[in-house]
Amino acid sequence: MFSESVMEETIKNVESIITKWDPNSSSITRVTSLFHSNREEAEDFLESVKDLRRAMHTLVSEHSTSDKLLLAQNLMQIAMARLEKEFYQILSAARDQIDPESISARSSEGSSNLEDENELGSGEEFKTAGESNTNVERVTALAMSSDLKSIADCMISSGYSIECIKIYKLIRKSIVDEGLYLLGIEEFRPSQILKMNWEALEHQIKNWLNAVKIAAKTLFSGEKALCDHVFSASQTIRESCFSEITIGGLNLFRFPELVAKCKKLPERIFPLLELYEALSEIRPDVELIFDSESTSKIKQQAVSSLHGLGESIRAILSDFESTIQKDSSKTLIVGGGIHPLTQKVTSYISSLADYSRILSDIVADSSPPRNTAFPEAYLESPNYDASSTPAVSVHLAWLILVLLCKLDRKAEGYKDMSLSYLFLANNLQFVLDKVCTTRLYVLLGEDWVFKHAEKVIQYASTYETMAWGNVFSSLPEKNPPLLSPEAAKECFQRFNAAFEEAYKKQASWVVPDRRLRDELKVSIAKELIPAYREFYGTHKATLTRVKDFEVFVRFSPDDLGNYLSDLFHGTAISGSTSPPTPR
Repeated sequence: MFSESVMEETIKNVESIITKWDPNSSSITRVTSLFHSNREEAEDFLESVKDLRRAMHTLVSEHSTSDKLLLAQNLMQIAMARLEKEFYQILSAARDQIDPESISARSSEGSSNLEDENELGSGEEFKTAGESNTNVERVTALAMSSDLKSIADCMISSGYSIECIKIYKLIRKSIVDEGLYLLGIEEFRPSQILKMNWEALEHQIKNWLNAVKIAAKTLFSGEKALCDHVFSASQTIRESCFSEITIGGLNLFRFPELVAKCKKLPERIFPLLELYEALSEIRPDVELIFDSESTSKIKQQAVSSLHGLGESIRAILSDFESTIQKDSSKTLIVGGGIHPLTQKVTSYISSLADYSRILSDIVADSSPPRNTAFPEAYLESPNYDASSTPAVSVHLAWLILVLLCKLDRKAEGYKDMSLSYLFLANNLQFVLDKVCTTRLYVLLGEDWVFKHAEKVIQYASTYETMAWGNVFSSLPEKNPPLLSPEAAKECFQRFNAAFEEAYKKQASWVVPDRRLRDELKVSIAKELIPAYREFYGTHKATLTRVKDFEVFVRFSPDDLGNYLSDLFHGTAISGSTSPPTPR
């Protein structure tokens, strides 16, 4: 307790320094910044306020009617008016020096953590820290943030927290709002997003993707560091201030949820995946920054947006699967080439594979696809054991399976069964090529590729048997007994007819994959040409004396090789090709 004489001496001492800095006086100090002009005097001023506060407590409890109490109260009001003005000036003048970005950077440095600067630093401390020119900006900001903390501590402990908080919220909220505006963040109503054309919405999505990491890791993080430092004396005050200052975060984190509610078209899944990825990456930061009850709405909004994006992405995947299954196009691809549905679906799925890390999170909790509606032959691969296969791999393999089953149905449209198998071989080979040249290979694995490569071989072999079986069977078996001239003549005639029919029919058929095309030609040639050469060599001499020899022996073995080399390029139109003639 103060004695009456000590108390009077205290009030007399503080009166001189406080009235000197009366903001309503006519002296030069009215327009001069106390904290900017002389740090030692600023420390004396704050210490004087503390002494005055202690004296007032004694007067209230022991001399509540004393004139000294009235004087002390007047002095306290003058002191608070000065500190209020200083607080406002520092916040206003220091928009650049203590912007959220610089605070965020400094708060992450152990050597300059703002939480460690609990008192107004002395001039000597700042002089030492600022000897290097590279530290000037850091030291300036450190001094300003320390000044703000000292003033806030003094005003709050003196019962003037409302005035202090009001100024802080006003200035800092304007800085955060301006930061969001400069990052291109706009406030949209749900109806505006739903009515926006896709090109404009894509532009907004790009803006958001560029802005959200800066907003979370710099703007909000830096603001929290500063707020926690300035109002370290009161958890309630700092949480309240930070909550009101960063209320714009609700609008920032609501945007993805609004986009997720737009029309769910297949091509829109990729911007949604990018939104989901960006939001997932900053989620730990969001939970750390908005960790109080007063800011929980912002954290919950980020979670809600993630949930909405995930639901929308799953819905698009489901719709895409249905689109494949419901494809009703009856148009047959001339020559058994690649169907547009194959190109579209494989391109889409390979693009999805580039987002496999994000997709794995999204489809992890969804039910595995049911394959009971598909042909038995397809259910052997891939393995749908969820315990051993990543969910995203199962999901993408399932979409490919849906496509292959649809291609099976489309192959039934070809009247020529051999062409239907060539169509299946071509399209499955196209799928395999896409898998092996994209990230799908990593996701589906060697076993998947091997099993489907075997199926291509099966399709190609079936095609070969059905398309060339009559040609092969028109020749005698290997090492036959020497035929009579008449029998040999009939055999040549059967072969000519079978070969001409097969060639004419297949002249317009295509095999786009060079490797598959070459393998088919080699396989047909290995089966056909050696057998024909043996027969040709054995019986040519017996027929050379027969009238119209050239009519019966139309092809040499080399002719067959030349004709086979022309196949599968689709250069002729089916039905208009002339029968092959000797070269």
